[in-house]
Amino acid sequence: MAVDELQYVPKVEARARARKQLGRIGVLTPHFTADSFVDRLRGIASVLDGLPYELVVYDITTRAQRDRHLATMALTNQVDGLIVIGLPFDDDVAARFMASGMAIVQLMTKTQPFSHRVSSIVVDDGQAGRMAAEHLLSRGHRTVGFVGGMAPPDTANTFGLANLDGFRQALALAGIPLPDAYVSLAPFSLENAREQAHRLLDLPDRPTAIYAASDTQAIGVLSAARQRGLSVPSDLAVIGFDDIEIAEFIGLSTIGQPLKESGRRAVEFLLDQMADPTRAIERVDLPLTLHSRLTT
Repeated sequence: MAVDELQYVPKVEARARARKQLGRIGVLTPHFTADSFVDRLRGIASVLDGLPYELVVYDITTRAQRDRHLATMALTNQVDGLIVIGLPFDDDVAARFMASGMAIVQLMTKTQPFSHRVSSIVVDDGQAGRMAAEHLLSRGHRTVGFVGGMAPPDTANTFGLANLDGFRQALALAGIPLPDAYVSLAPFSLENAREQAHRLLDLPDRPTAIYAASDTQAIGVLSAARQRGLSVPSDLAVIGFDDIEIAEFIGLSTIGQPLKESGRRAVEFLLDQMADPTRAIERVDLPLTLHSRLTT
């Protein structure tokens, strides 16, 4: 990175004097169209309601774009503070933001690399997989499938497989295998998830339950079941991850993460840091909750 190679780190005092309040809070994310991001954004917006800040969302799609923003944003005075969702960065990047005087908070999954020099909101995606497996096992399922996402080439997103790993580990502890044929990974979309489910349901010994790595993908699985005339949950049980707003309305069983709360906590951390740059670094590990509804 050119900024690092030149060892250009502005003096804190000089940058602090030069930085004027712009009335903008930035959000960097590779999940711009995901329902989970929309719920997080609602949480952020709820805190900023009535405050003199507007939200600026940066949709990051490639590694080069991610690196460029993280390299220059602290120096270009575009926003007063920055929330980074799902985009790992190292301590060098954190140090650059700290030296610039710009507040920054990260919202990550537990298995993503993240800087310990920046306040963080953390979700354990591996635990979500374990909870989903334990729920399906408790319902008597022994032949199960997994529908998840994978990153296209040169993506800024880090589609970690910890969710799948946790799912597989919990099944293994119960003596239940999860063969590769029962794992379907494809770029994130509802339509891809529907196609993935059809592939799993075409197996000679089709799964009696499918865990989808997001509620959006779980809805795709439900669509495939409906197209086949399968009854849910008697013919096929389905469980997702996130607990997006629509999940409760359609009766989707899911492992819920507190999406709106994560957005609220992230922006509260940010505002506290903006008010007091010497404030101690904080980390919050958000709890996950099983919501057993109509689909399991």
